[in-house]
Amino acid sequence: MATRKPGTTARPGGTQSRDKGTRGGRPEASATATGPRQGNRPGGGRAGNGRPAPARAAAPVKAAEVAQPAAPPLWFQLTTWILSLAGLGVSIYLTIAHYNTALTLACPATSTINCEKVTTSPESIVFGIPVAVLGLAFYVFLAVVNSPWAWRITWPPLRWARVGSVVVGILFVLYLVYAELFSIGAICLWCTSVHVITFALFVLIMFSAAAGYGTAKATARV
Repeated sequence: MATRKPGTTARPGGTQSRDKGTRGGRPEASATATGPRQGNRPGGGRAGNGRPAPARAAAPVKAAEVAQPAAPPLWFQLTTWILSLAGLGVSIYLTIAHYNTALTLACPATSTINCEKVTTSPESIVFGIPVAVLGLAFYVFLAVVNSPWAWRITWPPLRWARVGSVVVGILFVLYLVYAELFSIGAICLWCTSVHVITFALFVLIMFSAAAGYGTAKATARV
């Protein structure tokens, strides 16, 4: 009795046939050739061995350093300097008028405005020093520290001296305004012009301190 080999089927009439897809018991090659793998194609998402290609690490973004200007804009420097020179000019005029009795201030004399009454009042001398002389010294200092050359200096004591001087100056102005209104009862126009200049410088210099002008150059990472 004939025995069948594994993987064969019997045909009618006793003949045997090989399984489809085998050749002598061996698996036949696939009838359709497979194309190249996706990883071998240009731009394919897989490596040549069939595994997913590792994602490329993004290049590190370098932090850029932006230099912050240490000095304020030129218009700011010139504005503070011109105001300081204007205050210095008025202070010189008031100082000369204080010591030269032959010089009369160009100022109308009314019940409200009277420069001579203010400049010769007891309140015109503080700690034995004429207010005009104090104003002169104050504006000599401001004319120096508010010059364009001084604004480019980043020495911290200079910066704090500038800020401290205008703080003291505005407090002294408030005292003088109070004295004119409630103690003397008259207003000096020349003195008022100095007060206005001092207030303007106070606002500008405090703004410069908040903005960091006059400080050492800092770098900001972006």
